[in-house]
Amino acid sequence: MSSVPAMQHDSAPADQARALAFLADLSETLAVSLDLRQTLSEAVNRIADFMGAEAASLFLLDESGTTLECRVCVGPIDIAGLRIPTGQGVVGRAVAENASQVVADALNDARVDHSTDSDTGFVTRSLLCAPLATAKGPIGALEVVNKRSGGVFTADDAEILRLIAAPTSLAINNARMANELVQQARMKREFDLARRMQKSLLPKRRRNGFPLLGVNLPAHEISGDFYDYFDLPDGRIGFFIGDVSGKGLDAALLMVRVASLLRWIGKEGTEPELWLERVNEELCQTSLDGRFVCALVGHSDRLARHVHIAAAGFPPALLYRRGEFTEYLSGGAPLGILPGMTFDGHEIDLDDASLYCFSDGVTDVRDAQRQTIGSEGVRALIQRHAGASAEPRLRGMFSELKHLRLVDDTTLLLIERIHPQGPEVLLTRRFPARPEQMREIRSLLRTTLDDAGVETGIRDKLVLAIDEACCNIIRHAYGPDDSGDIDLHLTSDGGILEFRLFDTAPPVDPARVRPKPLGECRSGGLGVALIDSVMDDWTLQARPDGKGNRLVMHKRISLTRRNGEDHE
Repeated sequence: MSSVPAMQHDSAPADQARALAFLADLSETLAVSLDLRQTLSEAVNRIADFMGAEAASLFLLDESGTTLECRVCVGPIDIAGLRIPTGQGVVGRAVAENASQVVADALNDARVDHSTDSDTGFVTRSLLCAPLATAKGPIGALEVVNKRSGGVFTADDAEILRLIAAPTSLAINNARMANELVQQARMKREFDLARRMQKSLLPKRRRNGFPLLGVNLPAHEISGDFYDYFDLPDGRIGFFIGDVSGKGLDAALLMVRVASLLRWIGKEGTEPELWLERVNEELCQTSLDGRFVCALVGHSDRLARHVHIAAAGFPPALLYRRGEFTEYLSGGAPLGILPGMTFDGHEIDLDDASLYCFSDGVTDVRDAQRQTIGSEGVRALIQRHAGASAEPRLRGMFSELKHLRLVDDTTLLLIERIHPQGPEVLLTRRFPARPEQMREIRSLLRTTLDDAGVETGIRDKLVLAIDEACCNIIRHAYGPDDSGDIDLHLTSDGGILEFRLFDTAPPVDPARVRPKPLGECRSGGLGVALIDSVMDDWTLQARPDGKGNRLVMHKRISLTRRNGEDHE
C-alpha cells in the first residue's frame, strides 16, 4: 500500500487511513459472497462514492473474449447491457492493453467514444478505467466518470482505482469458479441419474438355457446404446438392440425413450418389419433435434432354432456356423428421419449356429496402430473365442476389446441354442509361455470364476494355484532355453471345475513330481504343494502323442450363480 502515490502527499495520513479502511472493508464484503449480482451493485456504488465520481460501471468479457458488456452501472445514465468490442474506446483499450487509462480531458481525447453522450445528453469530462486483472489475463474493467468536485482524475486516482479493482476481480473469478464447481456437481448428479436409469432398462441375466445374452460397455459415463429381450404371449422371445446418434445427456434421455417405445410395441408380437415401421412413425411425429436411431429387432423361438430379424441402419448381423460367416444386411434407413419407410426382414435357421448383433462401437474399436478393427476384426475376434460356451465367450471377447481403444459405446447381443448337456466351457485360451503373460491370465481367471459364482476366497486360491502351475511349466518344463505355448481350458460340470493345462515341452516324468509340505517350500516355489492343497485331485501325464504334458485338476465347489445385469 505504501506504493500508492496519493498517499505520498502532505495529506497522506488521513488519506492513507481512509483508503486502507475502504480497501479492507470492500475486500471483506466481496469475499463473503459467492452470489455477486447484488454484492457487485453495492460495491460499484461504494466505489463511485469513494472516488467522488458522478458515475461508475463494471464491464465483463463475454465467453468469446472479444466483447465487453456492462453488467453493473450507477449514476444518472443507465448503460447496463452496453457492449463494446475489445480494444475500442477507453474501456476496450484498458482490457486489450491490460493497463489503466486516465482521461483528463474527455472532450478532446481520441480514445473516448462520445456516441453514448450524444444519445443520452450526458457530458463526459474526465474518466478513469482500470482492468480487472487475473493471472490468466483481464476479465473486464472498472470505470469511473467525472469528479463531483468538477476536477479531473489524476494518475494518483488511477493507482487507487487499480488497487480497488484487485479484490473486485478476485471476487468475480472466485465466484465463477464456485459456479463452475456447482454446475459440474449438478451435471454429475444428472449423469449418475441417467446412468442408473439406463442400467435399470437393461434386462436381467437369465439362466437355465436361455438363448439370448447381451453385454453393454459405455465409452463414457452414459451410453447411447441399448438392448432388451422379453417374453411374448405365444412363448417366443422378442429382442432388440439399438444405438442413438450423438453423445451426452440428450442422447441418453432419447435412448430411454426409444428403448421404452421399442419394448411397448414389440411386446404385442408385431412382426419385425412392421415393428420398425410403427416405431419410425412415432419418432417422426416428434422432433428429435436432428438425431436418429439405428436398431435391430427380432423374434426367436424358445430353443433358438429359428430367428426372424429386421434392422434400420444397423450394422450387419453375423451368423457363425462351423467356421463360416453369413452376413445379414440392414433392410432400411435409421429411424426418425423419414416417415413412411418400409423395412426388409430375414428368416434365419440357427441350428448349430450363433447370431451376433452388435453396434458400430464394436467395429470402431481401435487397435495398437489406432486403426479400426472393422468387420474383419470382429470376425477374427469371434473365431478366436468360438471354442468357449456362450457366456465365457462373450466375456472373453469383451475382455479383449477393453484392452484396445474404445471410441464409442459397444454393445453386443448373442443368440444361440444352449445345450445344457455335458460340461460347460467357461474358458479356453492359448498364450505364450512367458512370465509377462501371467498378469493377464490371472485377471482373466478371476473374471471367469467370478462370473461362474465362485466365492472370492476360493477364487483367489484357485487363481494362485493355476498361476503356480503355469509358472512351473515356464520355468521347469520349457526352461530358459526353450519356448512354446500353454493351452488353458476351464469347464464346469455338476459343480465340479476342471482345469486343464497343455504344453509342448519335453515330457516330464510324473513320478518325479511330488508335493512337499507347504512349510518346507521356499518363497516363490509353492508349485505342486499349493496345487495339492487347493485342488481335490490332480494328475500329470505325458500327452498321448509324446509332444508335451497334460496337467488336469479338479475342484468341487458350490456355484452360486449371480443374477446381475448383463453389462460390464
